[in-house]
Amino acid sequence: MSAALIVGIDYYENISGLHGCVNDANEVRAALERNGDGSVNFDTKLLTAVTEEDSVKKSTLKDEIAKLFKIETDIALFYFAGHGYIESVGGYLVTSDSERGDDGISLSEVLIMANNSPASNKIIVLDSCHSGIAGASATNDSHSILSEGVTILTASTKDQYASEEDGSGVFTKLFVDALQGGSANLTGDITPGSIYAHIDQSLGEWEQRPVFKTNVKQFVSLRKITPPITLEDLKKISKFFPSPGYNYPLDPTYEPEAKGRDEGMPSPDPKNTEIFAVLQKYNRLNLLVPVGVPNMWNAAMESKSCQLTALGEHYRRLVSKGRV
Repeated sequence: MSAALIVGIDYYENISGLHGCVNDANEVRAALERNGDGSVNFDTKLLTAVTEEDSVKKSTLKDEIAKLFKIETDIALFYFAGHGYIESVGGYLVTSDSERGDDGISLSEVLIMANNSPASNKIIVLDSCHSGIAGASATNDSHSILSEGVTILTASTKDQYASEEDGSGVFTKLFVDALQGGSANLTGDITPGSIYAHIDQSLGEWEQRPVFKTNVKQFVSLRKITPPITLEDLKKISKFFPSPGYNYPLDPTYEPEAKGRDEGMPSPDPKNTEIFAVLQKYNRLNLLVPVGVPNMWNAAMESKSCQLTALGEHYRRLVSKGRV
């Protein structure tokens, strides 16, 4: 099992409070705790501050971050929603008891703990202003110093504020959407890279820009959902298309409907209609397209063919190499 420390701070003793961070933290926790099929995913610890009674103090948060990154696990994930602060020597996560921004936890400290963690994958997700400074070198903030296995995903660049909208952080809403399936691949896996791509595509050039930094050999799956196609059907792609550029020939026996058949056309063949059902799934998932006709029905009824798209060829190669 993987471990996640999830923090949301709305209450601040000495500076202006926030309104959506606790809600965001709860949404992230709900998304991470279980996979799409209900199986256990992350073992989570939640720290939230709504009032003075449950304020998140610097000492508490620092100790909890240290505990997280001491766990020998597959994934250690730290999520923070709250005030962020930046000055010439770096950035900070502002805690409830901070009198000013630089009283918070230094992002350099967080990075040191992550870099030294025995966890296989260390992931830091920050929905706070100026969070893009995370991971930057102390001497040159245009360079990052990440040990192998560390990934950082932030709501904005070091020069930008992180926006809230309708009681939720703009970044976290997209982050949760991605975790719930918006960034899943055809095997149902959701990775840090696919999450960033989902968020990046959803925000325009005039909006806050997410930042993604990583030093990994391969992406790990943060959550798994029910895939849009069964693994059994996906693996058939290399059987139907044995080589790159192959055109799969069709004829009226593949179409199960009797409607629209000219006199003398052959009847549906159950074996071929079963194959055609899988090919139509590929078509709906943009894995293949009919050749020279507008849709798969025409391809069958006019004895045309279908061919893989670039995405389909990608999955054909994966299946052929035993990577799916």
